[in-house]
Amino acid sequence: MADLDDIRDGNNYGVGVAQKNEGFFLKGSNHLDWGMKDRLSRIFNPATGKAVMLAFDHGFIMGPTSGVERIDLSIVPLIEYADCLMCARGVLRSLVPPTCRKPVCLRSDAGTSILTELNHNVVIDIQDAVKLNASAIAVMVAIGDRGAEAETVANLYQAVDAGQASGIPVMGVTAVGKDMARDARYFGLASRVCAENGANIVKTYYTEGFEKVVACCPVPIVIAGGKKLPEREALELAYNAIQSGAAGVDMGRNVFQSEKPAAMIQAVSAVVHQGLKPAEALQMFNDL
Repeated sequence: MADLDDIRDGNNYGVGVAQKNEGFFLKGSNHLDWGMKDRLSRIFNPATGKAVMLAFDHGFIMGPTSGVERIDLSIVPLIEYADCLMCARGVLRSLVPPTCRKPVCLRSDAGTSILTELNHNVVIDIQDAVKLNASAIAVMVAIGDRGAEAETVANLYQAVDAGQASGIPVMGVTAVGKDMARDARYFGLASRVCAENGANIVKTYYTEGFEKVVACCPVPIVIAGGKKLPEREALELAYNAIQSGAAGVDMGRNVFQSEKPAAMIQAVSAVVHQGLKPAEALQMFNDL
């Protein structure tokens, strides 16, 4: 029962001082619920509006590919340098320390591997993402794939419905359609389709004319690192994407397949958050 003996009238109302109404720092997120914004602000640094996501979900279709044979040896030492972790739920439960205090973008669709035809996936139950305290869920969308486009767009739509009900943002991950060119027109189309169907973040690939892809997408875009590149080229990729308006990078192989992964992820982070140019970041990599 409330203590009624020492009730004091309020006297500090700030009369004449307007309440400050702040807009949210992320593109396209101002009208989201508080919980969605809270989760997004764990992934993206509010000071820079950017994120370095460490992707190690490759095993869910590739198995123990190079660099992720032993997550405990190759990935766990890198976690401290990432803003967000992108992985599948099995690895998260079995190998990622719950004390690391890093937000997780949970790979939330599965169904095929590299041994069969990709993209025919289903979405996991949102309650599992809630139990894992995911800050976002990621679902692949295969725009331009005649056999899987409708199915994967429906998966995204379903994930968005479930995410909205639970306050969990959704990242649409654009797979490259078989009959589409890897150019700004295709990635602009694919990114916009993801956003139009409710994705709060889009993960896509950098290409020439990327500023157009960013401009026509109403939500933040993070770029995929793709195949392993020489360190300088990977840093140039990150720099060019950020300069073109990307809100971050979601790199895997260009980090964990590097000769010095810890140095590489720190150099990438300096490009993303500090604006280091590729030559400066490469020098940082070499120094580390």
